[in-house]
Amino acid sequence: MAAIPPKHFSMLRQFHLADVLTLGNAACGLASVFLSMLYMGSQSPGHFFAATAMTPAALAFDWLDGRVARWRHEHSTLGRELDSLADIISFGVAPAALGFAAGLRGGWDWIALIYFVCGGVSRLARYNVTAEQLSEGGDKVAYFEGTPIPTTFLLTALLAWAAWQGRLGEHLYWGSWTVGPWDLHPLALLFVLSGSLMVSKTLRIPKV
Repeated sequence: MAAIPPKHFSMLRQFHLADVLTLGNAACGLASVFLSMLYMGSQSPGHFFAATAMTPAALAFDWLDGRVARWRHEHSTLGRELDSLADIISFGVAPAALGFAAGLRGGWDWIALIYFVCGGVSRLARYNVTAEQLSEGGDKVAYFEGTPIPTTFLLTALLAWAAWQGRLGEHLYWGSWTVGPWDLHPLALLFVLSGSLMVSKTLRIPKV
């Protein structure tokens, strides 16, 4: 078998320790999506709780990669982009998949979950574009415009609590409404609220 030219490993050589931790964040997010899919097939509470447990694990990796990057002075454009891509999986796609698995499957629910993920994508894209301006010449930004995407762990926590109380599927909090041609679970409106807060430009949160 032909040897793999060294140039194919050039990207791996650019990865710092912080970047490896960021990939751990992404891995947790994808694992949550897979576990949500398993729950839909098995209806096993274990699969659902395991899916929710991936969020605090992703948060831990997200916290560590920032601390390690500052400790080792390894800030880079690659790391920033990698962090955003990992965050949209763990704190955007994964909570939406979990909500869908929990029972948010009406037509209006779909739109709410799609809006939520698009809000997260837009928020991260805007952050990457404006990060240098918001940092005011320092190593990190002085404040966030809109809520940071990891705050969506509150939605995951709510769904975990609902599962603990047996309030999934037909028993979701606040029931279901029929609005026009489709059904809407009022719980889905919390995803709309979260997506809206992320893209807000008037909401400024100091970064500690």
